[in-house]
Order: sequence, then structure tokens, then C-alpha cells
Amino acid sequence: MLKSKAILNFQTKRLSLPLISNSRLMNKLLIVGTVAFDAIETPFGKTDKILGGAGTFIGLSASHFNLQSAIVSVVGEDFPQEYIDLLKSKNIDVTGLEVVKGGKTFFWSGKYHNDLNSRDTLVTELNVLADFKPVVPENFKKTDVVMLGNLHPLVQSSVLDQLTEKPKLVVLDTMNFWMDCALPELKEVMKRVDVITINDEEARQLSGEYALVKAAAKIQEMGPKYVVIKKGEHGALLFHDAHVFFAPALPLEEVFDPTGAGDTFAGGFSGFITQSENISFENMKRAIVHGSNLASFCVEKFGTERMVNLTKEEVQNRLQQFKALTQFDIELT
Repeated sequence: MLKSKAILNFQTKRLSLPLISNSRLMNKLLIVGTVAFDAIETPFGKTDKILGGAGTFIGLSASHFNLQSAIVSVVGEDFPQEYIDLLKSKNIDVTGLEVVKGGKTFFWSGKYHNDLNSRDTLVTELNVLADFKPVVPENFKKTDVVMLGNLHPLVQSSVLDQLTEKPKLVVLDTMNFWMDCALPELKEVMKRVDVITINDEEARQLSGEYALVKAAAKIQEMGPKYVVIKKGEHGALLFHDAHVFFAPALPLEEVFDPTGAGDTFAGGFSGFITQSENISFENMKRAIVHGSNLASFCVEKFGTERMVNLTKEEVQNRLQQFKALTQFDIELT
């Protein structure tokens, strides 16, 4: 009797990123998150105050896709006009970026340990963020995708309350701080979102389960249909019902500063979904790869420096490296 044979071909499809064009009506991505100052210290050096914030990293990452985006955030009068002009130059609408006269911009300072996987927060100054009441621009109250960056759950909910139509997809990012001090509010906003992105430690805390498969299942019961668990240098997992997908992180010769990598991932994920108009599980797999690809650039320089000057050609070339990393043939008998 002849043995039946099958060839399993695991291959990432060619992933392309069209140039931004105004020749057609583009889909809209609404971004909510901090625009801030960071001061960072790693084993490779340290910075004074530089441009940072979740909303900034998300916006810069999403700018590599064919879409209209807007950032809803707040800064103080000390925030340089050149930074606002930078965001505008990336085709990001900043009409939802409030500038508080006489106010000071949110500031965070941190020091990373030698392994770059852990860090100590040295300074956190909320400043104008303490009284932030987000206002969604009129032309983004009807939007295709919402990316709720890491903020107080009540702020995230207030943004959803202002929308005039339910988006195709709502993505939420959060962290253990909100699980510690605002868990009831976090659980309420989770009921209103489609995707949640958190790291493995946060997934375990939120679910009470150590095994990530069980943790993802518990979190899906809280509202989100899709759970993205980020594992830093070990890649990211996507869960939906009984389906699981894993995308590796690209091995890099040098990791300089991990600040903003998770937000850059979220920007790539939500940006690709917005551009492609496809919220299926299969397309989210591609979105995970795009997010991982862009995050791999973010860690190569301090803060936003690498993302500001990133070219389309560099993005495309690295996508091909991701393809080579995850492509193989195996014979099954």
C-alpha cells in the first residue's frame, strides 16, 4: 500500500505597502494616546527630553500606510512647534491635539536594565495629562478604525462615546497599571472593543491564568474577539476563538532602545487593517507581521529617531526578511 504524502508549505504572502496618495478617498484611523517628552537611559547611552508618547509612536508607524489618521491628545505650551510640524508632515491630522496655554507636557523618564527587558521609572509628571478631556475632531467622529492607546480606561471610553457611528474595528492597548488601579473601568471599556493588545505578563495578570492559551480565552470572555499578546523579542501571538497565530520578532544585531516598540507595533497593526479594509482573522495575521516589522525598526535608535526617517524601501526590504524567516517546506508522510 502506498503511503500518502503531503507537502506543508508555510509561506508568508508578499506584503506590500503602497505609497500614500490623495488620489482617492482614504480610510480613516483615529489614534488616541499620549504625545509627550521622554528621557531615556539604556546601557548604550542616555537622552535629555525627546519626543515620545504612545500616540506619537502609533501615528508615526501608521503613517506608512495609505490612510487618513488623526491623533487625539494634549500637550503643554512647552511642546515645540517643530514636533507638531513633524506629525503634520507625516500626513497626521493634529486638530485633535490640544495645546494648553501655560501648561507643561506629560513627561516620563526611565532607565533600562542590561537585558533591556526590564526598566525602572525614574520620573512621571502627568502635567496637562492629569486633566485631559479628549475631543474627537468632527471629521473623525465617523471613522473606520480606532486605536485606543494606553490611557486611563475612562478616557478611552469617552472617545468611543463621541463617535457618531460604530467603527469597523476598535483596538485597545492597556497595561498593568490600569489593572491595578482602574480594573472595573478597564473591564467596562473592554466590552466595547474588538481587539486588545497586551504583553504576556499583563495577560496573565488580567486573566489570572499562567498559560497564555487559557489567558487569551478568559480575556475573550471579557469582550474582545481578538487578543494580541506581545512577547517582546520573542514575537507576538494572535488569538481568536480556537485559532492561534504566532509571528516571530526579527532577530536584530543591535537593540538600542525598546521604548515605544509596543506602540509602534500597534500602529503597524491598526494601520494595515485600516488600509486593507479587511478585519478577518487571516488579514489580522498579516497585520501582526506588519506591526512586528515596524517595531523592529523602532528599537534601533533612541525614541522616535528611527521612525522619523524610516523609508518605504527599508520597510519593504525587511518585510522580505520576515518572509524568509517564516518560510519552509516540510514533507509529511
